[in-house]
Amino acid sequence: MINVTKTFLPPFDEYTAVLKRAWNISWITNNGILVHELEQELKQFLHVPNLLFAANGTVVLQIALKALGITKEVITTPFSYVATTNAILWEGCKPVFVDIDNATLSIDADKIEAAITADTQAILATHVYGIPCNVEKIQEIADKYKLKVIYDAAHAFGCVYKGKSLLSYGDISTCSFHATKVFHTVEGGAIICNDEELNKKLFLLRSFGHMGDDYYSIGINGKNSEFHAAMGLVNLKHVQQILEQRKMLSEYYTDKLLSLNITKPLLPDGLVYNYSYYPVIFATEIQLLKAINGLKKISVNPRRYFYPSLNRLPFIKDQTIMPISESVSSRVLCLPLYNDLAKKDIDLICTQLLIQ
Repeated sequence: MINVTKTFLPPFDEYTAVLKRAWNISWITNNGILVHELEQELKQFLHVPNLLFAANGTVVLQIALKALGITKEVITTPFSYVATTNAILWEGCKPVFVDIDNATLSIDADKIEAAITADTQAILATHVYGIPCNVEKIQEIADKYKLKVIYDAAHAFGCVYKGKSLLSYGDISTCSFHATKVFHTVEGGAIICNDEELNKKLFLLRSFGHMGDDYYSIGINGKNSEFHAAMGLVNLKHVQQILEQRKMLSEYYTDKLLSLNITKPLLPDGLVYNYSYYPVIFATEIQLLKAINGLKKISVNPRRYFYPSLNRLPFIKDQTIMPISESVSSRVLCLPLYNDLAKKDIDLICTQLLIQ
């Protein structure tokens, strides 16, 4: 079976050699030496001033909303993984969906202002597939209406936009280090901000709100372990090679599929991309379903990522029509892409798609 993704695993002895440092001192959780080291190395690699390693990519969204005092309406995208919407609902806030840009598939910044009400407190947007939102326009709107900006940057690890880490935009950016991501810690995530005082608040919210016997605020257990940090420290040494390999394979796909009637999301100028996914958009849902069935016959498992459009989730009370998101979500398919995907497997996939 050729799955849509495959977890990168470093040589086992590399992993155990790093983990042994924590093992030898019996300190395997509660902000151990490996967690601190990983945070420092990630800050250097990503060129961000503050970064906290956390349990997963969903809890950091929840912490971000809590830290910024968001309790009412949050403008967000209907084209993302369900965790983006779930985090808003879980914190007792109301998601207000704004349709997406047809080219980049990120939230359409030109439609945000019309959705703002007296209860709007924040914009939570996703850099879909690692493709930047219109960060300049979003910040301009946020400044005008005194809104907070949170970016779900789960796909954006290693992306650089206009000379800056894509994770450095907004009040807070969050990242996922799930096993399926470009860089992973098996399970994990990170929360990034530029403000030192806000970073201190995030630290407390991630750790029950206390340091030792001194209690400062409410908090949850959003920490992560030395086992996960060890995986991150080892994988970080391989990530540049992984990014280069994914770029090469993506370009190979593109060359092979030139004659196929599909479109792809637009990569804006000024972007150093991480090739986190290889999404293709078919002309119709019928063509997409036909392609999926054909691929499954040759043991290839792509993914409808993202489907359905989040405004159509059954637990959303006030369902609104998002025509572009609903259309794209019904026609987009992510093809297999991972570090050691063989070119012969891409040939097999592309041949099947071209004969449909």
